[in-house]
Amino acid sequence: MTGLIVLILLVIILVAGLRKLLLDNYKRVSQKYEAIQNKFDGLIQENSSLIKSNESIKKQLEETTALYDITKEMCKYLDEDKVFEIFKEQVAKYTKNCKCEFFDAGVDDLSAYNKEIIIPLEIDRKKVGYLAAAGVLEDEREKFNILAQQFVLGIRRAVLYRRISELAITDSLTGVFSRRHWFERFTQEVERSKKFKHAFSLLMIDIDHFKMCNDRYGHLVGDAILKEVANKIKENIRQIDLVCRYGGEEFSVILTEIDKDGAIFAATRIRQAIEAKSIKVYDENLTVTISIGISVFPAHAKEGRSLLEKADHALYQAKQLGRNKVCVYGE
Repeated sequence: MTGLIVLILLVIILVAGLRKLLLDNYKRVSQKYEAIQNKFDGLIQENSSLIKSNESIKKQLEETTALYDITKEMCKYLDEDKVFEIFKEQVAKYTKNCKCEFFDAGVDDLSAYNKEIIIPLEIDRKKVGYLAAAGVLEDEREKFNILAQQFVLGIRRAVLYRRISELAITDSLTGVFSRRHWFERFTQEVERSKKFKHAFSLLMIDIDHFKMCNDRYGHLVGDAILKEVANKIKENIRQIDLVCRYGGEEFSVILTEIDKDGAIFAATRIRQAIEAKSIKVYDENLTVTISIGISVFPAHAKEGRSLLEKADHALYQAKQLGRNKVCVYGE
């Protein structure tokens, strides 16, 4: 009996110990499970946060890429006003209340514009204009700066194209139209005058004894004379008239919708202005004269080539008469 009681007690003690062991193990397992679960939940939350972050970064990247892609749209055009118009459209799309203004480098007092942002535009270290903006919010600054960079690229391209175009149609020394471009305009003027039945006059101008000046004083003096003569011609014709450097020392002028009497008056004024001009080059003070031949459309010719020949013939006549003269074809 005593042995049975001892056995029962031993069993009870064993069961109690086993139960405690199981409870302790369960507790440890539960704690580990809870830690793993917490870590898993944390990873799930972190993953969700990363997904949102990636989506945000992707969206920002797409927006930024779209902003930079605006350059393609701006560079479709070579007109500065059109480039600025596209820029303003994009600024309105990406900002709430930004107002922009683009003005040339001739403006001295920038404070008068009272803008928050002023960006100078430079080409070859020379300012060509300013981009001014107001109303850009702090969280819009980055987008605006990207847009402004694209605008600068677009406007630089447009300005450089304009400069190249100007070089292509003007004589680099005198600044008047090149012969090639003038011929295109001359042909157009002939056709226009035929269509609307207008008269116009053609002047062929030659600097008297120019070769002698070049031989005596050198080409630098000759270049200075060409520049001064070109300037005087431009000063004494209208903006709608067209002057070109026709040859070495020859100039040609189209006097739009001007008849013979008007042409004689304009040519005489040009001749007198140049004769009265004292040209100072280095240590030399020089005066030059010009001879001018005139032909009139359609009185003397109805085709461009023939009109040029008649004006050239009148110029030859002016030189034969002693130079510093104005002659009309056939008179």
